[in-house]
Amino acid sequence: MNDPIRLIIHGAAGRMGQALLRIAAQRRDVSVVAAIVRKGSELDQKRIIVEGQVDAGVPLHYRSGVLQECTADVVIDFSGAEAFDAALDFALQRKLAFVSGSTGLSPVQLAALDRAAASIPVLWAANFSLGVAALAHLASKAAALLPQWDCEIVEAHHARKLDAPSGTALMLGREVAHARGIAQEKIAADRSGTRQAGEIGYAVIRGGDIVGEHDILFIGEGERIALSHRATHRDIFARGAIAAACWIVHRESGRHAIADVLGL
Repeated sequence: MNDPIRLIIHGAAGRMGQALLRIAAQRRDVSVVAAIVRKGSELDQKRIIVEGQVDAGVPLHYRSGVLQECTADVVIDFSGAEAFDAALDFALQRKLAFVSGSTGLSPVQLAALDRAAASIPVLWAANFSLGVAALAHLASKAAALLPQWDCEIVEAHHARKLDAPSGTALMLGREVAHARGIAQEKIAADRSGTRQAGEIGYAVIRGGDIVGEHDILFIGEGERIALSHRATHRDIFARGAIAAACWIVHRESGRHAIADVLGL
């Protein structure tokens, strides 16, 4: 058996960080070597507990900052835009593969990802569900086959979600637009009144504890096609991120996408 892939989880105190630690503990092909939290976190220096059991391997603690002495293969970052730069800089310094799901990145930060890809393998995604990656692929195919049909994207998330439409909904809209060769301004994130020809519209639902739901409607005269994805547990995103981490460590430097993990 090959040695486990060594992971640094950056943003380990958050919901995704906690899910990553839990899923990684269930696998034998990966090993978490560092769990990084923000400075001042109440978890700083605490022993990592996974589902009520102390980690069976080398004693592992949460740490603020980045462990300079840590030996790893890949950084998985879900720390958010404010801490993203430090995670990417560390990966570049150590020549580690970099996987990130941090949202709300600025154009400057997205440009930094492109520059980093010249030196290390980089994969950023708004959504690490492998099912959503398949959904985007199917949406692109349908959009090309039915270029005259209207397209509406409906997304639903929990009441605490701040951004609307979701990053995933916007990504799906970009896939449809790209397949049809239409301009970015045709993607109407906030549309009122009647639709314009070729416009891609969004509808947003917020409530309760919805993990994530996305529907892509292609609407013609007298018929329509609906492509749907339902997330019922946040662990699916952690599984996808770890799958991406295992895949990317064997790749050359460059900018990669979650669809690449599925061979799309």
